[in-house]
Amino acid sequence: MRRLARTRLTAEEARSPERVRAAAVALLARRDFASGELRQKLERQGFERPLVEEAVADLVEGGVLNDARFAENYVSYHAGRGEGPLRIAAELEALDLPTPLIEAALAAGPDWRARAREVRIRRFGVEVPETWPQKARQGRFLQYRGFSSDHIRAALGPDFEPDE
Repeated sequence: MRRLARTRLTAEEARSPERVRAAAVALLARRDFASGELRQKLERQGFERPLVEEAVADLVEGGVLNDARFAENYVSYHAGRGEGPLRIAAELEALDLPTPLIEAALAAGPDWRARAREVRIRRFGVEVPETWPQKARQGRFLQYRGFSSDHIRAALGPDFEPDE
């Protein structure tokens, strides 16, 4: 199925509250959005800011748009992909979610130490690394994935110090 070429909004459409709401619902039908991300998308499509704010507020009030639900789903999905809490928190902050909401979603997430261990095993195998170069390599991998030094220590063994 081919997509139709996107047409520019007319001035009348950009000022239509019904058109803004319809565009917002169409976006939400494809995937979940954070409220700030949805605002940005609608404004980039050419809708006027006050109408966008009003439409987003109505969707939040109606329960269609929920930042807490979005954050929980985001944490669950990305943790399942092997990403750690530091990386996930940075991505959620980039989506303009409030810090308390991010912290609550991360706290409700998986056991991050066990998750780091699982990610290490999936990438490098069951055997714990014995040499420092191997430990450093695996530690850098986990750090890149967004795990803290505590999580890395739990995955590589208590004698590993990633901060040295």
